[in-house]
Amino acid sequence: MAEPENDSLFEAPPLAEQERMVEAILFATAEPVTVRDLTGRMPHGCDPAAALAHLRKRYEGRGVQLVRIDNAWAFRTAGDLGFLMQKETVETRKLSRAAIETLAIIAYHQPVTRAEIEEIRGVSVSRGTIDQLIELEWVRLGRRRMTPGRPVTFVVTQGFLDHFGLENARDLPGLKELRAAGLLENRPPPGSVLDDQDPEEDDGDQGDMFEDDA
Repeated sequence: MAEPENDSLFEAPPLAEQERMVEAILFATAEPVTVRDLTGRMPHGCDPAAALAHLRKRYEGRGVQLVRIDNAWAFRTAGDLGFLMQKETVETRKLSRAAIETLAIIAYHQPVTRAEIEEIRGVSVSRGTIDQLIELEWVRLGRRRMTPGRPVTFVVTQGFLDHFGLENARDLPGLKELRAAGLLENRPPPGSVLDDQDPEEDDGDQGDMFEDDA
């Protein structure tokens, strides 16, 4: 009777050792790392997903936490300790209101075409506005729509999610939450894209949400 073939000549390291490997990779890498990237770096037979799950629990309540950003993972300072990392900086460039509103529309309506952005805002969008968001690496090109002309769409990037501490775009706050947190006035300013009639709508027209962070 033939013996079953082994998948590998080497056994995978113990899970505790895999956790150490994942920890080392994440600390040494500036950008968030995907499970696929971890699999490519670790020895054959390792289970990076399981190691991440254990590692995330181990860092709960610590000053540094393991967080998911879109489909990747990274270590980040605990949210309640962010004030320790703040320092005064001189702002040399601020987003224009048009850029802020465009960014908000893309975040809430992605994937969205330029024509759709203009329809929501009610005014045309200059090429420079979208180029500025792309240069900031907060917006990128998405797939082309299967419609006449095959227009390109725009979506927010992993860098955008990371900057605002979001796991994915579904974590964006609603209009009601923004007002409750004091981030929006009760009445929209003249010319704003905010719609005050239905606060429960999942509305992309929340143009002021990024003003403090721009």
